[in-house]
Amino acid sequence: MNLASQSGEAGAGQLLFANFNQDNTNGVNEEDWLRMFEEQPSCTLCRGGGRRPCLERAQQGLQMLTPRLDEGRVWKWNGGSLAVGSKSGYKFFSLSSVDKLEQIYECTDTEDVCIVERLFSSSLVAIVSLKAPRKLKVCHFKKGTEICNYSYSNTILAVRLNRQRLIVCLEESLYIHNIRDMKVLHTIRETPPNPAGLCALSINNDNCYLAYPGSATIGEVQVFDTINLRAANMIPAHDSPLAALAFDATGTKLATASEKGTVIRVFSIPEGQKLFEFRRGVKRCVSICSLAFSMDSMFLSASSNTETVHIFKLETVKEKPQEEPTTWTGYFGKVLMASTSYLPSQVTEMFTQGRAFATVRLPFCGHKNICSLATIQKIPRLLVGASDGYLYMYNLDPQEGGECTLMKQHKLDGSMETTNEILDSASRDCPLVTQAYGIAAARGAHVPSSPTRLAHADELGAAGGACLEDEASALRLEEDSEHPPMILRTD
Repeated sequence: MNLASQSGEAGAGQLLFANFNQDNTNGVNEEDWLRMFEEQPSCTLCRGGGRRPCLERAQQGLQMLTPRLDEGRVWKWNGGSLAVGSKSGYKFFSLSSVDKLEQIYECTDTEDVCIVERLFSSSLVAIVSLKAPRKLKVCHFKKGTEICNYSYSNTILAVRLNRQRLIVCLEESLYIHNIRDMKVLHTIRETPPNPAGLCALSINNDNCYLAYPGSATIGEVQVFDTINLRAANMIPAHDSPLAALAFDATGTKLATASEKGTVIRVFSIPEGQKLFEFRRGVKRCVSICSLAFSMDSMFLSASSNTETVHIFKLETVKEKPQEEPTTWTGYFGKVLMASTSYLPSQVTEMFTQGRAFATVRLPFCGHKNICSLATIQKIPRLLVGASDGYLYMYNLDPQEGGECTLMKQHKLDGSMETTNEILDSASRDCPLVTQAYGIAAARGAHVPSSPTRLAHADELGAAGGACLEDEASALRLEEDSEHPPMILRTD
């Protein structure tokens, strides 16, 4: 999520971008990639022979590795990580523990990183800098090498990727790349103005859908099939323009919120049938910052520019057979529900909309933030990364819900603060309210020209190149056990 303003000014924590990345595979065998890569004959375009790689050779490595990603793999949750972009570069943190925020990697070679997207638990990372906002670099962060780069006609507002596709979102167009060789497969042109770069890409290979606004004036969602490269559906989700989109891990559910921020809806994909509708609140001046499903698709979190994060439970309430009321209040309730058929639809909807199953009271308000639901050390957690430079970790009681308990607050410079320290330093205007957790917790600009050979795709509006220079920079994506990242942006 981009936490920087359009002028590039950072927030108090100097964070420009942050993202939670959740993985549902066992990871990538990156040593296989290196071995296959080294076995390839020298590329004739390198002229010098040996192992010096070029763009074509890097693409061959990607093509050979990608088909193996799903062969014989067991799909399961294996943790997560946090990716943070700042004025000084970018960092990855492991999210395997509550007590300690372990830094996986730090890069200081690229300044003013406004977008950093990691391919699950691999070492592939897509980077955009404020100094070159039209240029996308795809790198191997462990080796510090650039695999390829592409330049676009306008500022890159968002990047999304999975094991099939890489999506680049501009204000009025979307580019769909094949992750195997980074070639542009398709361009969606003349989309409605999308200055926030709002889009979502499913992480599921079988349901590899892209969602983006279908209108700038009302809340229509365009669903696009990125495998067959065709429109799948147009969903009339809200009356107001869209503010947030999120797929679940299976790619069969899509959560939406509008600029009003009062109602959250969940639709089936690709059919577009409304499955759930939740009321976040009644305030009109609420800006939804992020939506996030849990990996089992049972919970949905929604954060905003207020101090409250709402968590909704996606369960269908079984209808009980109606019984004749025996008390005065029972008769009154029956009459009230019967009268809803004569009320305006807006009023009737309020009786049927779900309410929050659990809530979180943040020690701040007004900061851009991003939330994620994850299971860490066998306990469900809500994670909130904010533009103030902190990561907040809360326990979620999956049976009782209610007010979530703040467990730890981590400063994203590697230091850690305990709950007591948070209470002392929290804003008095937005007091932190916590409640005992209970049994569940107790148990447990100008784009510089590239110095390398360019592979142009002018008809699709993007130009790409490579920057892999010497023998020592041969591709090695080598961490099978890493946890994938979560992403955050600041004003």
